[in-house]
Order: sequence, then C-alpha cells, then structure tokens
Amino acid sequence: MSEEQNTEPVVTRQILNKIILKFTTPSLGKAIWQILNTLIPYLLLWAVAILAFRNEYPLWVCFIPVVLAAPFVVRIFIIFHDCCHSSFFKTKWANKLVGHIAGILSSTPLTDWGAAHISHHSTAGNLDKRGVGDIWTLTVEEYISAPRLKRITYRIFRHPLFMFGVGPSYVFLIFHRFTQKGVRHKGRLSVYITNLGMLALLLLGGSTIGYKTYLLIQLPITIIAATLGLWLFYVQHQYEEVYWERNDVRDSLKAALEGSSYYKLPKVAQWFTGNIGLHHIHHLNPSIPNYNLQACHNEIQKLQHIEPLGLRKSFKSLFIHLWDEDTKKLISFKAMKLIRKARLKKENNH
Repeated sequence: MSEEQNTEPVVTRQILNKIILKFTTPSLGKAIWQILNTLIPYLLLWAVAILAFRNEYPLWVCFIPVVLAAPFVVRIFIIFHDCCHSSFFKTKWANKLVGHIAGILSSTPLTDWGAAHISHHSTAGNLDKRGVGDIWTLTVEEYISAPRLKRITYRIFRHPLFMFGVGPSYVFLIFHRFTQKGVRHKGRLSVYITNLGMLALLLLGGSTIGYKTYLLIQLPITIIAATLGLWLFYVQHQYEEVYWERNDVRDSLKAALEGSSYYKLPKVAQWFTGNIGLHHIHHLNPSIPNYNLQACHNEIQKLQHIEPLGLRKSFKSLFIHLWDEDTKKLISFKAMKLIRKARLKKENNH
C-alpha cells in the first residue's frame, strides 16, 4: 500500500491546471445561449408581474412571477461574475459590455466588485490575509482576546437573521452604490455606470408602469436574489472542514480544492446558479466559464475525490462562526465556550 502511494505522482496546481486547460476556452454559442435562456424568461416573468399588478390581482398572485424571477437574477449574476474573470467570452470588450449590463441588472458594479473578488481568489484560505472580498471570520483566539464591543458586534454580524436578513439588502442596495476605499478610476467609473443604469431603469419603469408598480416588482426580486446569492457565497467558504492556513504554510492547491466547497445542488438549482456549486474547480482556475465547470468535473478524475457538501449538511454552516486553529475546523460559539472553559480549568489545576 505504501509502495503504491510512493510511486503515485505528486499532482501540483500547475500540473492540474495544464490538465484542465482545455475547459478554459470560452464558447460563443454557449455564452449566447445562456444569455438568451436567462434573459428571455426573466423578461417574460416581468411582463406577467406587470399584468398582474395592473389587473389588481391579489398580492400573493402578483408576487408569484416576482419570486420566480429572482433566481434568474442569480443566474444573471453568474454571467456577470464570469465577465469579471474575463472568462465568459473570448474578447475583452464583450466581457466588459455584457458584464456592465449584467451588473446593472444585478445591482453590482463590474470593475469595483471585480477588484475585490480577484483579491479574494488570491487570498482564499489564507488566515493572514483575510478581509477583502470575504466573510468576516475570526479565529477562536482572536475572539477570546477581542474587546467586549468587538465580540458583540461579531456575534450580531454572524447571526443568521442579520447575515441573511439585513445583509443582502444592505450589500446590494446600499454598499454597492458607493466606491470602495482605495479603488482606482476604472473602479469608480463602474460604480457610476451601474448607478446610472439602475436610475435609468427606475425612470423608465416609473414613466411607463408607475414607480409604485416598478418598485413593488424590482425590490423583492433584488432582495430575494441577493439573499440567495449571499447564501451561495457564504456556504462556499464557510463550512466545517474548510481549509485555512497561515501564509507561510498555506498550500494553494488545497486552498482551491479544500478551501472552496463542492456544493452539490439539485439539478434545477444547479442550473439557476450556473454550476457555481463546483466552486472548488472555479477556484482552481477561474478562467473556466461556468458552462464548462460540470464537463470539467465529469472528465477529470483527479477532481472527483472532493467530498460534496449536500444541501442538508450545508445548513450547519449557519451555526459555525469561529476558526479553531487546533482542530482545523470552523466551530460554533458554544464549542468555543467549552474550549475556553477547559483552558481555564487546566490553568487553575496548575
């Protein structure tokens, strides 16, 4: 057994990227088809929602097409996300054009958001480089030694009702309307383009169907889509066995394949989320467009040993908030208290 293991070639990130290189080639046909099968039903659901409100149907009836439209915005965001990585189309101008349009529809500025996201890719799984484009995460030691106000703030921030109640609306309706600190001219310009585009849609909607009707449709769609999107991003890097290491010992291959979840979703959910559940492959090589991720996973055997995170198990992520450097796991506040209690008991015994 040990001899077999010794003769097995060591797979590095560079070798694996060479193997999956062919999946990084964008397909114009697949890209256009994805745009069509996303935008057309999305616009049709908008039309149905407008008719329902104009005919004064009961609110629960009016909101059926609104709720159904929200997952399509998640899919639009995935297109936007690929454009940020310049992976959706072969040409840079096409990625920028479609990226800005998708950014307006998903309330997110292309270059401004993209800069933080690229930084997130380079620092994922790095305990010494947290804080850019990721979810605020403290280690057990950091939490225990933090001032009381910081601990309270952290608990509020990580509470599911705040994270997925207040969080999505704040991020997509308010936070993305402003340029971030240290962002260059192109980043600021992308914020202005997105804001002006959203304003233009508001004015167009207000002048045609009325501001009340427009907002009754647009706001719920945005909030539902933002909540679904934030959950996807959260669970991609906030699960019990996630990989985190200090900068000096961090392995970039492990950071990609074990620091990002393989979130195995039902086929319908996988379609709406543009295969982003295959996040470990995306982090291995973000140049692979979303429409090639599943084919890459199916063909490359070395990617199939990653244990998937199922839908049911993923909800455990709601209750684990601190990184324990001893056990190399994300743990709950309750588990942290037990660790602290055990330490105090040990200290008293000595």
